[in-house]
Amino acid sequence: MKSIVITGGGSGLGAELAKRWASLDKHVILVGRTKEKLETICTEIQEQGGSCSSYTCDISNYTDAKELYTKITNDGHTIEMLVNNAGAGAFGSLEDIEEEAIHSVIDTNVKGAIFLTKIFLPVLKQAEGRIMNIISTAGLKGKKHETVYVASKYAVRGFTESLWKELEGTGVSATAVYMGGMDTPFWHSTDHIKDTSRLKSPAEKAKQIIDQDEGQQEIFIDR
Repeated sequence: MKSIVITGGGSGLGAELAKRWASLDKHVILVGRTKEKLETICTEIQEQGGSCSSYTCDISNYTDAKELYTKITNDGHTIEMLVNNAGAGAFGSLEDIEEEAIHSVIDTNVKGAIFLTKIFLPVLKQAEGRIMNIISTAGLKGKKHETVYVASKYAVRGFTESLWKELEGTGVSATAVYMGGMDTPFWHSTDHIKDTSRLKSPAEKAKQIIDQDEGQQEIFIDR
């Protein structure tokens, strides 16, 4: 069965993208660190008549990422799309951001996307598949008190634009998604955005992304 792999699939945008693609008769594979969250979303999708699988993985760990690939392919899934959605954030004055938070942002946002793409490229080439990198407007311009987060997103932007060149002639395409802020638990541990009610929900963002997705290199949402 052709499938879409979505990292960060246990909550937020990843979960909503999964629900929407499942409603369009796609088999979705949710990837994340927390088994319970993934299983909850999968159950919800299945109760609505959709098809879903889930796998736990720390995508910032290359060994874990390779084991994920082995499990998915051994289970007979044919991957037609990889969505690098998982993300971590660190906000505030650079002087106040802890070392551990810096590692978390770079490891998840940058290394995770690179590791998964590298590992899944062989099967994506076989399927003439796609890569979708969720970048956000933080990959388009610098922002106060978002130094580390913006740095990670610029890195993924450069990674994606380089993939366009490297993947020419392979049958595999890559899409960069740039979108404005979203109301998710991402902001619960910070006061960087004080009023999240003005932001669109993950469900709204997921609908916009999929509605606008026509296989192009870039998608811009509410920037």
